Amino acid sequence: MHIVLQQLDGARVRVVHLEDRPTSSGEPPPVSETTIPRADLAAFVRRLEAEPNPPRWVWDDTTLWYPALLAVGVRVARCVDLRLSHNLLRNAAFTADSALATAPAGPWDEVLDPRVAQRAEAVGTLFDLDLPGGERDPVAEFTLQRDAVDGATPQGRSQLGLLLAAESAGALIATEMTFAGLPWDAEAHDRILADALGPKVPPGVRPAKLAAVLEEVKAALGVQELSPESPGELLKALQRAGINATSTRQWELQEIEHPVIEPLLRYKKLSRLLTANGWTWVETWVKNGRFRPTYVPGGVVTGRWASDGGGALQLPHQVRGAVLADEGWRFVVADAAQLEPRILTAMSGDRAMADAGRGVDLYQGMVDVGAVDTRPHAKIAMLGAMYGATTGESGRLLPRLTRAFPRAIEFVETAARAGERGERVSTRLGRTSPLPGETWREIQSAASMEGANAAATQRARMEARSWGRFTRNFVVQGTAAEWALCWMAGLRTRLQALAAETVGPAAALTESAHLVFFLHDEIVVHCPEHQTERVVALVREAAAEAGRLIFGTAPVEFPVTTAVVTSYADAK
Repeated sequence: MHIVLQQLDGARVRVVHLEDRPTSSGEPPPVSETTIPRADLAAFVRRLEAEPNPPRWVWDDTTLWYPALLAVGVRVARCVDLRLSHNLLRNAAFTADSALATAPAGPWDEVLDPRVAQRAEAVGTLFDLDLPGGERDPVAEFTLQRDAVDGATPQGRSQLGLLLAAESAGALIATEMTFAGLPWDAEAHDRILADALGPKVPPGVRPAKLAAVLEEVKAALGVQELSPESPGELLKALQRAGINATSTRQWELQEIEHPVIEPLLRYKKLSRLLTANGWTWVETWVKNGRFRPTYVPGGVVTGRWASDGGGALQLPHQVRGAVLADEGWRFVVADAAQLEPRILTAMSGDRAMADAGRGVDLYQGMVDVGAVDTRPHAKIAMLGAMYGATTGESGRLLPRLTRAFPRAIEFVETAARAGERGERVSTRLGRTSPLPGETWREIQSAASMEGANAAATQRARMEARSWGRFTRNFVVQGTAAEWALCWMAGLRTRLQALAAETVGPAAALTESAHLVFFLHDEIVVHCPEHQTERVVALVREAAAEAGRLIFGTAPVEFPVTTAVVTSYADAK
């Protein structure tokens, strides 16, 4: 059973019951519709979630509905996030000919500002806000989406069905992680900052240790005044000192031999800490012992998550010592070992690489089978193959990798060639890459015209290769994002069952083990100490299940390493 929810106004919610499939006669499934007061919604959802077979809730946007339910202790098992699903189906190659994909842009194509959800959570209710999308008809949109999936090939229907379910589950998980928050000790954070930067100072003032490093930089450059935060000013100062730098990027500075480089890199690292995770950051994002960022599922074109404020997906190791479990609780930190290379192995069906990946360390396995001579070389070669690095050490090692694992390398090369031709590629479950823009096509067209000069031809070739590097990585990174979604969704279901078993069917999210952090191929579960062994087992079960869901019986292992810690800093 699907139940569609639509906000009609500040006082009423439209509730539409839809059967899962058409009747045996082929006629549309029966529909029942009612309207309930907004004040009754939480109780209505709670009652149906307690049934043996709860419905799948269909709503326009999880960030607009779920925070208010969580605020009164109501969790849902499953949902359809129409906004996320619309975006996937609108762009998927499997559904390119559907009415949904070929329709003009409409209200479902509008991007929601994630901060609306933050406001909803802050006031604890959805309906007191003037929310966008009132002109959207979720029943009509859901019908279009189901028609689009039904119109795909049998394989496409299966893959897209899993992708849509995983994407919507990700929306629930993201909202729950924001609601629960990542345990954060502000006093421990302050000690970390004071140790690295010096005592706390007002905004706009450099802390003592940062100021001292700046003096080292100025002395090495022979200048009296310098603002290293200004790339232009810093670059001019470097060039005046006789340093042939073309930018102030770290990777370029590391290649330069000069007395200023060491203190300058040290300054940049400390300055980044102050800017990204300093005292202002703590005061803004850590409340009541919890860090609550806003996650954006599918915020990157490949399907990876992004964050809107708080920098959750760029949490540096320097401050992880402030992430401390509650008393009597622990963190289970799980990391999917070499996820993207294993994804490539499964997608390409390269049995030789699958054999090398038996066990936890794929890179060492590549050395053991004689593909490369050292583990660092294995990692460099593999990353080069997936990201299109054809020069330097990666380029030198690529022929050896190609001889050892021809099917894997041919897979990414095929994706790259498609991109170079301006074609689209898709992930395992059907997320499809965008086409290159109009400027790209104009450059390619100009190079193909009669009489095109060498400069035009060279530019077109460079642009084609650049887009090829994007599609080469899209298929791997995007499928890895799908695996991670399935992993988290499977774990979430298992953790809910664990809570029902150990605490009770009506257990609140934070009374038992729950997800609190996610970073591409790493998850963190906050759990009571007595649950840690069970949680570790559930994490591994969910990882194995994710591999089976996406790749069936492919002989590829997806091992995860786990650590049970009190401080996140101790996990690695």
